[in-house]
Amino acid sequence: MNRRGINPRLRIQFLALLMLMGMGTLSLRLWWIQVAHGAEWTAQLRGSSQATVRIPSVRGEIKDRNGLTLVQNRGSYEVDFYLPEMVKGYRERFGSPPLTEYRATINGMPKDQKEPDIIKIVNGGIIPRLNDLDLARDYNAGKLQRHYRNDTEVPFSYIKDIDFPTMAKFSEHDVGLPGVDIAIKPVRSYVYGALAAHLLGYVGAPDDINREEARKFTFYQGDVEGKSNIEKSMDEYLRGKPGVRYLRRNAKGTIDGVLHEDPPKQGANVLLTLDARIQAIAEEALRAVGRGAAVVVDPNNGDVLAMVSVPSFDPNTFIPSIKAKDWKALQKDESDPLVNRAISALPPGSTFKLITAMAGLRKKLANAHFTCSGGVSYGDHYFKCWVAEKHYTHGTLGLADAIKVSCDAFFYQYGNAAGIDSIDLIGKLMGLGEESGIHLTGEQAGNLPGPEWMQIHHPQERWSQAQTANVSIGQGYTLVSPLQLAMAYSAAANGGICYYPRFVDKVLNQDGSPALDENGKVAVLQTPRVRADLRNELSREQIDLVRKGLWKVVNEDGGTGGRARLKNVQVAGKTGTAQATDRGHKDTIAWFACFAPFENPKYVVAVMVQGGEHGGSVAGPIATRILERTLAADEGDFDMQVAWLAPAHKSNPFQMIKDVNYAGGNVPSGDEENADDSQNADAQMASADAAPDVEPEADSQGKVRRRASVPVARAVPVATQQPRNFFERLFGVRRQPAPAPTPPPVRRPRTR
Repeated sequence: MNRRGINPRLRIQFLALLMLMGMGTLSLRLWWIQVAHGAEWTAQLRGSSQATVRIPSVRGEIKDRNGLTLVQNRGSYEVDFYLPEMVKGYRERFGSPPLTEYRATINGMPKDQKEPDIIKIVNGGIIPRLNDLDLARDYNAGKLQRHYRNDTEVPFSYIKDIDFPTMAKFSEHDVGLPGVDIAIKPVRSYVYGALAAHLLGYVGAPDDINREEARKFTFYQGDVEGKSNIEKSMDEYLRGKPGVRYLRRNAKGTIDGVLHEDPPKQGANVLLTLDARIQAIAEEALRAVGRGAAVVVDPNNGDVLAMVSVPSFDPNTFIPSIKAKDWKALQKDESDPLVNRAISALPPGSTFKLITAMAGLRKKLANAHFTCSGGVSYGDHYFKCWVAEKHYTHGTLGLADAIKVSCDAFFYQYGNAAGIDSIDLIGKLMGLGEESGIHLTGEQAGNLPGPEWMQIHHPQERWSQAQTANVSIGQGYTLVSPLQLAMAYSAAANGGICYYPRFVDKVLNQDGSPALDENGKVAVLQTPRVRADLRNELSREQIDLVRKGLWKVVNEDGGTGGRARLKNVQVAGKTGTAQATDRGHKDTIAWFACFAPFENPKYVVAVMVQGGEHGGSVAGPIATRILERTLAADEGDFDMQVAWLAPAHKSNPFQMIKDVNYAGGNVPSGDEENADDSQNADAQMASADAAPDVEPEADSQGKVRRRASVPVARAVPVATQQPRNFFERLFGVRRQPAPAPTPPPVRRPRTR
């Protein structure tokens, strides 16, 4: 029986229907992807075809009161390793990367983890190529491994601050290695070396990385942060805004160009009250000693014009990071060059008699007289006057003459008559025993002891007249910093107004507008800050009586500060010599605090020298040198050039200093007072524990075996295997690799 076949026309129609349905489905799908969700796929495509790099922000500059730049930025070329790119490149070229195991704590439980062995990848695939170009350097492999494990988003700095010849080699040769890049970064430059090093501070890598921000970028380059002093205290204003660089990836995922860039914005500039010329004058004068500090203040507003501490250091050694050996050397240096002695607290000796004098005047002791017979007894202790060792006495004295000859016996009795409460009150009004709030790190508050303080810190002891006697001459538990002393003498100089010290004058954006804080207010006000007014406690006549005594110290025969006398300017001041204990070692502290001109003071200078035998012969000449040159500069008779300074450091900073002499000399002084060693207080040295960015030394795995310097042929590219086309894969045909070109012969010098 014959079966009737399907009509051929019907077959064609059915096939056409299927084709139309397929084309309709395809068209609908294309519309769905390209039109309905086109923007979404375009964004994903754009994201996969580009990479983003966070460009570090540029810090603002730090300037002195006259606009002289003290800290600026310079370009630093670095060789960076983008470690994820290296692992990716290794996987594409060689397959699975080598792995390493490590112990990690996950959810509170120890667990073995595996990760790519980045050290083997770098040593096997990166270093040899760099070695061929003589660009390989030793590095710390342990740091590299930790960096890959913890800070993958941040490039690893392989070589920092490379020199121009090295940079030229990188630019000349196509290194051709995945993840190796040259980056130019802004780094700090401290223009005048060690000048004001203890004030400006230094910067370093941040302690923590903002990982939430880092995930927004393909490659993350973080900002540096201030580690100490102005760099730290004004960090939020000095920091600018980061930029973004958009890189283009090709079809293979390799970065082959820059699409565009949003440049970073520079932070605000910080202008200090510091006068770089006066700072240079003070730096030169203080280098006559091994350990000491000097502070210059404007008594009319509290502006700090100069602040010096020796020994010193060059903050440029911390940029971009400090070598491990250099950091160890600074830490092991017994003279503590990182410590700012200007904000360290030590026994003030007889310079504290200014406070005792005003405390007695508050108790109506202006006309009181006391007799010096060589000493005074309190309880079972006999307190000597410093002249007892010279076998004479001061006799009966009033306040001004007691200040002039710095009679201890007078002030033992005068201080007890005034009472410790009055002494502490005047001291607190002047800012003693409290941090000043100056924008410097590590400041010590010092100590203003009294009955309440004794009960807290030494509950087994009771306050007595003997304790008051010690405080009256600046010994015992009394501790004052050179900055605090300068501010106290500023109050005496200006007639009674106690100012807070000002060190930051203003903060300006790059367009000149004032920088604002988080509340929208001006970051730093230029108005002086008044702490207290002594005129609420003392009359003008009483304050003038103290000023008269300070004038006598320098300008009358027999005063302990005769070496501070100047020819054409009247100076008023006070000497001081004290005993202290610094980390278990006894130390003699020489002081001199003064102001000039006497009638209309422009400058207050406080000088402290550790290891100085007497205040008048050691600290006095230093203060006079600073005053003399500063006043001469104001008149145009002296021009102090602000120049680069090497760190101050004496070969024997612990040697006792008997006197200080400069060319030209000073007026010879009378008797020199000695320190009372009845009770030695422990000095409070300013903390210098800011953790810098330390570059560790190379370890065994990071040592590069450099090749011998012999003539070598230029590297010849190896022919790569081209991918087979469709027909070759279909029929199993394997393409023969093209022979590599024969390298040119090495030319050897002819021998004769």
